[in-house]
Amino acid sequence: MDRLNPGGKPSIQRDFSISMTDKSMKKCMKPIMVQGTSSHVGKSIIVAALCRVFRNRGFRVAPFKAQNMALNSAVTADGREIGRAQAFQAEAAGVEATSDMNPILLKPTGDSRSQVIINGKVYGSMSAAQYHGFKKEAKQFVLESFLRLADEYEVIVIEGAGSPAEVNLRDNDIANMGIAEMCDSPVLLVGDIDRGGVFASLVGTLELLTPAERDRIKGFIINKFRGDPGLLKPGLEFLENRTARPVLGVIPYFKDISLPDEDGVALEPAPKKNGSAAALTLAVIKLPRISNFTDFDPFKTEAGVELAFTDEPEGLKGADAVIIPGTKNTLEDLNWLRARGFEKALSDFMEKGGLIIGICGGFQMLGEEIKDPYGIESGLQCIKGLSFINATTTLMKEKQTFQVTAEACFNGVRYNVTGYEIHMGETTGDFAPFSNIKERNKAKTDVADGGVSGNVFGTYIHGIFDNDKFRHGLMDLLKEKKGLEGGAAGTSFASTRKNSLNSMAKIVEENLDMERILEIAGIEKTLMSQGFKLE
Repeated sequence: MDRLNPGGKPSIQRDFSISMTDKSMKKCMKPIMVQGTSSHVGKSIIVAALCRVFRNRGFRVAPFKAQNMALNSAVTADGREIGRAQAFQAEAAGVEATSDMNPILLKPTGDSRSQVIINGKVYGSMSAAQYHGFKKEAKQFVLESFLRLADEYEVIVIEGAGSPAEVNLRDNDIANMGIAEMCDSPVLLVGDIDRGGVFASLVGTLELLTPAERDRIKGFIINKFRGDPGLLKPGLEFLENRTARPVLGVIPYFKDISLPDEDGVALEPAPKKNGSAAALTLAVIKLPRISNFTDFDPFKTEAGVELAFTDEPEGLKGADAVIIPGTKNTLEDLNWLRARGFEKALSDFMEKGGLIIGICGGFQMLGEEIKDPYGIESGLQCIKGLSFINATTTLMKEKQTFQVTAEACFNGVRYNVTGYEIHMGETTGDFAPFSNIKERNKAKTDVADGGVSGNVFGTYIHGIFDNDKFRHGLMDLLKEKKGLEGGAAGTSFASTRKNSLNSMAKIVEENLDMERILEIAGIEKTLMSQGFKLE
């Protein structure tokens, strides 16, 4: 079955009579879905944890999110773009991420318009109203992806989006109950007690569902609990009596665990580590359409480093380096940056010897100008850049998405780095490259990347700070500028990530009734009979 037509877009000429009964159960695949009372209740993390738990119990498991609206994305091994959360969930499951795990990705370019990505490739740009009308066709892409996963995996853990109680979006739903019905999946409903009103949220969500949808809710998970569990008991008893559904567990608030976060809530100020002043402060400009802010997660694991997101020029004061991150709308975010007064603040920071780093869209902003002749991002045809690097960027029609390996030269030291590219811009000019890309999607190449000018550098490579030696080299340079001693061993981000995944899974497994969840999914009877053993 071809995913793409010769023009590069997914074909919508499909047989809409395909159903789950045709082929999804040939390996006794069992789905289980995690929905939430709202966004940011912890669905993504719970799905990742369940993937890890099922994997540890010997099952071949995959994550699935039919429709994800996010500006944090990743690139699969075959060069397709998916939500960053699904890549992390695949990592938790111990399998390679594919576009089938997130067949539809929406990347907002404005308040009511998004780039629509289907099967990992750009399909087009749509307004909210246009996309709502398109969902009936989009449903078929979702079903086809799920069926492919069902042929390969024993368990599929499905993540919902937002809330199933958004009654205005019920028609042609491909995010919550529409997917549960399509995949014939039981649903676990998650509420965030840290926000307050968790019992009202859970009961209210149930009340707004149709009887058939309500029947799919098999139990509740209360997430992000702090405090004395004994004080929660009357509320749990009330919830179970009121709804005739079990509370499957209460998950404590995760502490000292480094996990990616898809929502902008993660950009709010965080307390300094150990309550003490940091040796280094990295200021990240909080652009309105900031994307892939998980690029900076590795710094959160480093002792003595404060990561500060700021939307005011005053936030650059006292910083040791300033990072301009990626963005889904480079031109409009550059206008915003200029209107906020960042241009002069950045110029002053650079003239005083401060290090400025641009990632992807941030790199494009560092140049002389950015052109958008095809109207890819906005109605702006051309906009003046910050002029820190002698470069011009032109936004092209085709998006470049690659996993890459590269050789970067920084502060006189060469580093072998890995990461991924996601951009529609091509940057040219008279400047020294920051790195040379040696592989794209495992194919040999030799492509110059990024640019350097004095104490300013930019790159198209997302995930570059995941590379420990490069990150530690950057930290040592900043310490040297401050007269501090460098060279101390920093953290291993890969090890921190692995330990966090295992800790997360352990906490979730210890605090959920996993045997009941297995029973709800029907996993014991179907998979155990085929020789799978629960440990």
